[in-house]
Amino acid sequence: MNNELQARVVRKLTWRILPFVMLLYFVSFLDRVNVGFAAITMNKDLGLTPTMFGLGGGIFFLGYFLFEVPSNLILNKVGARIWIARVMVTWGLVSAASAFVAGPTSFYTLRFLLGVAEAGFFPGIILYLSQWFPARQRAVAAAAFMAAAPLSTAIGSPISGAIMQMPALFGLKDWQWLFVIEAIPAVLLGFVVLKALTDSPDKARWLAADEKAWLIATLREERMGRESQAGHAAGALAALLDSRVWIMSMIYFGTSAGLYTLGLWAPLIIRQFGFSALGTGALNAIPSVLAVLGMVVWARHSDRRGERTWHVVIPCVAAAIGLAWAGLADTAVGVVLALVVVNVGISAAKAPLWAMPSTFLSGAGAAAGIAMINSIGNLGGFVGPFAIGWLKSVTGGYAAGLYVVAASLVVSALLTLAVGRRGYRTAHAAQ
Repeated sequence: MNNELQARVVRKLTWRILPFVMLLYFVSFLDRVNVGFAAITMNKDLGLTPTMFGLGGGIFFLGYFLFEVPSNLILNKVGARIWIARVMVTWGLVSAASAFVAGPTSFYTLRFLLGVAEAGFFPGIILYLSQWFPARQRAVAAAAFMAAAPLSTAIGSPISGAIMQMPALFGLKDWQWLFVIEAIPAVLLGFVVLKALTDSPDKARWLAADEKAWLIATLREERMGRESQAGHAAGALAALLDSRVWIMSMIYFGTSAGLYTLGLWAPLIIRQFGFSALGTGALNAIPSVLAVLGMVVWARHSDRRGERTWHVVIPCVAAAIGLAWAGLADTAVGVVLALVVVNVGISAAKAPLWAMPSTFLSGAGAAAGIAMINSIGNLGGFVGPFAIGWLKSVTGGYAAGLYVVAASLVVSALLTLAVGRRGYRTAHAAQ
């Protein structure tokens, strides 16, 4: 009976929560990386060099870094429903305003403000999922949520490519319309969040009484276990001083460098072979479609085995090999195949990686620790794209920058091995 009850609750959580938060992340990721398609014509219009574009593309994460932890602590206080709604509306407005940048300075400013506006969204949803899904289902839940990123690239790339072929209309060029059109869903969904999200299981009217009681008891038992085993990480300040949080931040730094190097530069890397904007979008979608499948399959395998370490290490190494391959490839087919390996590797690593923090953090410590991992780790999203742009200006090609980002993924793999002790395994595996 208990197994039947558990299955019923997890099924309800899956269908009630995951599709909606996936949609939110789909829109979020699209607004982060559509600048890679805008760059096809925007860089020339604004006089942006590769170094300038890499700096502007990555400076998003400086704003993200500075406001991530306070944003997540506020979310923990006021609830996900109100705070996620605020985040979405403000980032949508800033993204739309990006259509009116007039040069490098305004480009840097709007990208920074977009990071400030969006700070707290990703770790906020990760925290939110940990407050609903039991530990045994958490990696799959996180994988489903994070699958929205490659889905966003897969579906959004052809759409962005098509928008980039629009003629000038009402005084706005193709890249300006790209920012405006793709910002509208964020603002609209921000208001939908107020109705669609439930802050906590005890407020879930869509759960039956026995389902609600089982879920609350299960989550409370897991939380008490974490606090008894790692009580020093229960508070926000203690979490920020926890060495495991810092190591997790460095691991995520490498994966973020790879992820956002792809998001910002892949369209331009593909475009160099002479494809149209629409053709570039179609080719850029292929690796992401396969990444979605790889992410979900790998996360299910990680949950079944109750193992996280090697489920992070192997994909990171594969992604590093793919980046090195992309640097060596001199044909469009070779580059796209290499990008498939990179996309699948980085996407597969994310869910097991994000299942780790909830095994040793809880309460305010989880809010602060997860936000810190995400904010510091996402600085890789600044360093990676900037390194690509700067080294392209210096060397005239993408290879050197791709090798640097590949090295960061190797470091992530080594750090994961270093911390891959029994304490990072799920409670299910330990039983």
